[in-house]
Amino acid sequence: MTTTAAPVYRDATTPLADRVEDLLARMTLRDKAGLFFHDMVVPGPDGHLAGSENFLGRPATVDAVQNLRMTHFNLVGPINDVRAHVRWYNRLQETALDTPLGIPVTLSTDPRHSFSSNAGTAALAGAFSQWPETLGLAALRDDDLVEQYADVVRREYLATGLRVALHPQIDLATEPRWSRSGMTFGEDSDLTGRLVGAYLRGLQGEEFGPTSVSAVVKHFPGGGPQKDGEDPHFPYGKEQIYPAGKFDHHLQPFIAALQAGARQMMPYYGMPVGTPFEEVAFGFNRDIITGLLREQLGFDGIVCTDWGLLTDAVIFGQPVPARAWGLEHLDPHARALRALHAGADQFGGESVPHLLEDLVERGDLEESRLDTSVRRLLAEKFALGLFDQPFLDEDEALEVVGHPDHIRLGQATQRAAVTRLTAAPATSAAALHHAPGDRRIYTEGLSAQAAARLGRPVDSPEHADAAVLRLQAPYEPRPGGFEAMFHAGSLEFPAPERERILSVCETVPTVVVLYLDRAAVIPEIAAGAAALVVDFGADDDAVVDILTGVATARGLLPFDLPSSMTAVEASAPDAPFDTHNPAFRFGDGITA
Repeated sequence: MTTTAAPVYRDATTPLADRVEDLLARMTLRDKAGLFFHDMVVPGPDGHLAGSENFLGRPATVDAVQNLRMTHFNLVGPINDVRAHVRWYNRLQETALDTPLGIPVTLSTDPRHSFSSNAGTAALAGAFSQWPETLGLAALRDDDLVEQYADVVRREYLATGLRVALHPQIDLATEPRWSRSGMTFGEDSDLTGRLVGAYLRGLQGEEFGPTSVSAVVKHFPGGGPQKDGEDPHFPYGKEQIYPAGKFDHHLQPFIAALQAGARQMMPYYGMPVGTPFEEVAFGFNRDIITGLLREQLGFDGIVCTDWGLLTDAVIFGQPVPARAWGLEHLDPHARALRALHAGADQFGGESVPHLLEDLVERGDLEESRLDTSVRRLLAEKFALGLFDQPFLDEDEALEVVGHPDHIRLGQATQRAAVTRLTAAPATSAAALHHAPGDRRIYTEGLSAQAAARLGRPVDSPEHADAAVLRLQAPYEPRPGGFEAMFHAGSLEFPAPERERILSVCETVPTVVVLYLDRAAVIPEIAAGAAALVVDFGADDDAVVDILTGVATARGLLPFDLPSSMTAVEASAPDAPFDTHNPAFRFGDGITA
């Protein structure tokens, strides 16, 4: 009886480059085209694969893997049931192994260890340990802690099959109105450049391999300088401008990331305006991807575009046009060709590999161009060990995800990152470090259980000895199921709400606790409150522990807080620390 030798690419003892070339030689055009598309995916019920009726409107998972030959997916939504997730993941890999070449799936994720409620940019923590947003890590200025955080992320991702992190986001928050500021490291280039190195060490390890998570650093070459602070997910925010001439300043954290071993980069949606570069979106921009990133900076890793550059879509019920800024007039085939010419290797948020098949079959694109990117994409799968160990162990996942040590460290970091900007006088009834006793306490934004730890809850400030208002940083609500998730516009509370908050402060000594997912203009509130405290992602118990002295706040502001919207509007969006006479400055915080 004769046996057929396993293909070379299946042999783990064969050098990686040889495995790549062996598999590449066996791939059809369809196999190659499928590798270029990195779309969103959701599990079906009870650990099964989702059908075509999934809420994302994406192809049925089996169809995407077996017919479209897609092997990269971005998991959407929290992992709450680890057992069900592992069963789903293993079914997904079994489906991939049942294709002619058995190329395993690479599963990616947006951040999922924090508090962001924007499902378009992050997932809730679910069963994972919960930490502050990266702004909170920046508030602590601690490289070792950032590496420790990223190492916990790596362990919990590995246990659940998440092998590509669509983060860190190292844009600089120089435009205070920008809705994506909450997932940055703040406004300072040097601090961001320092922390990204620690972040990558934690995720990827000192040596990249089967126990690593590959990081997609974003958004090259820096997504902060948005005109009027608007976000280029939407047509009105497509322009990035540099009136202060600070393009290179925004590039510095990315240079630090490259020096730290970044393997993947994601260009942003925006198009540069008033620069020497072509005025088309960065994902289509050859000046940026090939000229700057590849040739000038020497990057030979994977470039994955941001999501939805080629085709229009419906996202959370809202029609959203393709983010082909500057190239809106082109059809999806021509857009794909432009992105490949620019130097992109992969298209995020799309399930349309037929575009590339058509381009090759029509003679518009050489198949050898596909091969260049396919080599990079296959090499990453091999390096991550996916061909050699594609399945998860359910018991191991249950042991690692939400491990008590991870939870304790995340909770301690939530508390430490809280930032005290003003302090109540020691004699004030709002100085809540004393035992609550019979203190009558009025609260907003705290759970009943947390409020009870502060005193005897009452239902109005007039009946209280002290008040605690837990508030969200102000923003202007936007319409639509998707667009409404982005907190944009004015940084001031509307006048009626501001007056209501000040009225509480005038009625009773009041501590204002403000969650900052971007900057806020709050000078009147800072002056009127007995104490002003900000956080960057903390649960109610963490906040109460700070207010009662059980834990110590050690955070320092990771950006300026402007004194007025007039100052914001007069500032240059590309220049750090550019608003006139800010109410609070980068580094402010009472830690004694």
